[in-house]
Amino acid sequence: MNAVVEVEDGILVDIEVSPKSKKFEIAGYNEWREKIQIRIRSVPQKGKANKEITREFSNLTKSPVEIVAGPKSQHKTLKIYNISKNEFSDILKNILSDEP
Repeated sequence: MNAVVEVEDGILVDIEVSPKSKKFEIAGYNEWREKIQIRIRSVPQKGKANKEITREFSNLTKSPVEIVAGPKSQHKTLKIYNISKNEFSDILKNILSDEP
């Protein structure tokens, strides 16, 4: 999965965001764009969507999260601190295997 790159103090994760969903969810991996697809409840106004993304990924990984690229785009890069690519992959596999 090319959407996740390990860096010195964590990982960088490329995501593609679809706003105004019924719930927050990680929908899968877009192989063509090489991004993890997520759906969020918030609308992209006044930073609401970005706050939801960082909060949800922080809850998911139990680590600090920040948006390092694309704050006003549907295509974003997150930096998740203190986690390895393997740990993050395991979290994703558990989430995606739980969904029907």
